[in-house]
Amino acid sequence: MHSIKELQSILAQAVKDQAYPAHPAELYEPITYLMDLGGKRMRPVLLLMSTEMFGGSVKKALDAAMAIEVFHNFTLMHDDIMDKAPLRRGKATVHEKWNANVAILSGDVMLVEGYKLLSNLDASLLKPVLKVFNETAVGVCEGQQIDMNFESRAHVPVAEYLEMIRLKTAVLLGGALKIGALIAGAKPEDADRIGEFGENLGIAFQLQDDILDVYGDPDKFGKQVGGDILANKKTFLLIKAQELANNSVAEGLSKWIKATDFKAEEKVQAVTAIYNQLGIRGLAEQAMQSYAEKALNQLEAIQVSEDRKTALREFAEQLLVREH
Repeated sequence: MHSIKELQSILAQAVKDQAYPAHPAELYEPITYLMDLGGKRMRPVLLLMSTEMFGGSVKKALDAAMAIEVFHNFTLMHDDIMDKAPLRRGKATVHEKWNANVAILSGDVMLVEGYKLLSNLDASLLKPVLKVFNETAVGVCEGQQIDMNFESRAHVPVAEYLEMIRLKTAVLLGGALKIGALIAGAKPEDADRIGEFGENLGIAFQLQDDILDVYGDPDKFGKQVGGDILANKKTFLLIKAQELANNSVAEGLSKWIKATDFKAEEKVQAVTAIYNQLGIRGLAEQAMQSYAEKALNQLEAIQVSEDRKTALREFAEQLLVREH
């Protein structure tokens, strides 16, 4: 079995080898730009790790892994437009570097490229893999729409938020792992379990993302710290703070949410101080750990030898120890 670094290296080379037409440049250059920004490529890595865990071949699964990576970056390109995000992995987002229309159209082509990569699979695998891929893709879009719906609501229950991030973020990890298992010929019940492992891991990962947006180091996090606060984005931290705050604390939080004229740094500091006062970071970290444990329990239930699970277990632990 390959190490995580070896799989990342295989994927980096596959990304580098993926050639796009030179014309029209405005359509294809943004794809190469975004794909070259790198990152941990955890979704395609998980697909390949799942394939190997069930005794399959990385070479046979590589096109599917690349399809997952291209699809994921397609969603990032469009999400950044909707979120008006200035940075992606520490660099200008595509709509900032070019414009929104370019980012929309380049993203559309990326989705098609994902399907083209999947079409390279053996005919016997194509139907079951496409079923999971399509369900996953629809789930991601549903999650993004629900997230946008939250913007017009004053209050969102924690349970609704957790379901939103399951769809928007976690189903893609689960789908990648399940596709990897299918390519390796895993038993249906084990393919389902590895998918559940991925979903729970994905929820834990997003909860950590919420925490890092407030408490992370921007140079290491790769995003604008405090961006969620400035956008009044419904994250676990804000939702929990609204749930727990009362009297003057609730009034202070509401004032900052409603404010239209403010200094960005001042708002981030003030809302962060409210989170600190209410112990929100600790509650978010508890929730994150709970989902991480659920993920590992699903992994334990899979009927393969323990030594084959080691790499995925270590990956999960590394994923949830990102630098603050």
